[in-house]
Amino acid sequence: MAGELDGTVFEYTYTYDQFTVFFYGDRIFIGKKDYPIGQCCVDILNLDEAVLDEIDRRARELIPAAMGLLREKTDSAAALAQEKLNAVWELIFALPVYRDLKMDEPCNYHTFQRLMADEEKWAQMQDPTSEGHATYQGALIGLILFAEQLRDFRRLIDLIAEKCLEPLEHRNSFAYAEAYSDFYTQMLSSGVQVFGDDFEQGIPMEVDFVPMMHPTEKDKVFIAEKATFNSLVAFLQVEFYRGLAKGNAPRRCHNCGRYFLLTSGHNICYCNNIAPGETDCTCRKVGAHRKEAQGKANHTPAQKEYDKTYNRLKARKQRRKISKDEWNTAVAKAQELLERSGRGELTDEELSQLLAEL
Repeated sequence: MAGELDGTVFEYTYTYDQFTVFFYGDRIFIGKKDYPIGQCCVDILNLDEAVLDEIDRRARELIPAAMGLLREKTDSAAALAQEKLNAVWELIFALPVYRDLKMDEPCNYHTFQRLMADEEKWAQMQDPTSEGHATYQGALIGLILFAEQLRDFRRLIDLIAEKCLEPLEHRNSFAYAEAYSDFYTQMLSSGVQVFGDDFEQGIPMEVDFVPMMHPTEKDKVFIAEKATFNSLVAFLQVEFYRGLAKGNAPRRCHNCGRYFLLTSGHNICYCNNIAPGETDCTCRKVGAHRKEAQGKANHTPAQKEYDKTYNRLKARKQRRKISKDEWNTAVAKAQELLERSGRGELTDEELSQLLAEL
């Protein structure tokens, strides 16, 4: 394979079942772009299910055309099969990861014509007992299973994120490791019931270490881990677990319900995308206001009286009717009265009267 990656002498072209990415620190380099590690996994989690359904539909339409080619052995049959295959590629190559890669267009978009032009390979296709025929059928089965394998991956990560990571009080690599350790132990014993197989996390990949020029820091060279995968799901699994090890994890936004990448140990509940029904406010901004409003709505009568007193005293301080020391003394007294009310030492009426005197 040939190509270039910003200052390195590596140029690659890819097929859907063989592509290369580069890992460095908490970043991943895909084609000419780089992302925080874990972002591709988040993008797949947010993928519309309708896209996967359409990949399924187009893959099913491909199979009879691809098998018909072996029977008819004509250019028109090859053209029909290629048309159906290209319809599948149109969707797959627009997915996260693939869309950033330089795809091998002659190989991908002229597969069947190239196959017929290779006499040795074409002869193997006609022999049901040959390795070439088995490879042909295996490739078609892989396309049929492609969308379902992504669904399985999404179900697994959704399970880990919701049941394993969401309850955590702290968001860092150590907390994620402990949570995943518990999850892993449980899945080893119950994986058969959940997945119909053992909970196997071994992932096939090829690894090499290469020098790269930094994409943003001029003349800076670093050693990157070059990783080659034979499937999108294999890459996504590696990226997800490497992300956890770096302290990055997908989290579902408490406002819009879509996933976002939580990084650097921050415990944030809301994403930074435009909130549903808004034109410029993000979920993070809208969610914070809603949380505050919900908190106030749940306040007890005593807490509401305290809030009114606090706001009254704050306004007096801002108008310079009381000094900063007087403000601090009054607020401390109000907090003391609220605590006495919470212990049952004051009724709501008594609390209200004492707060009004401050």
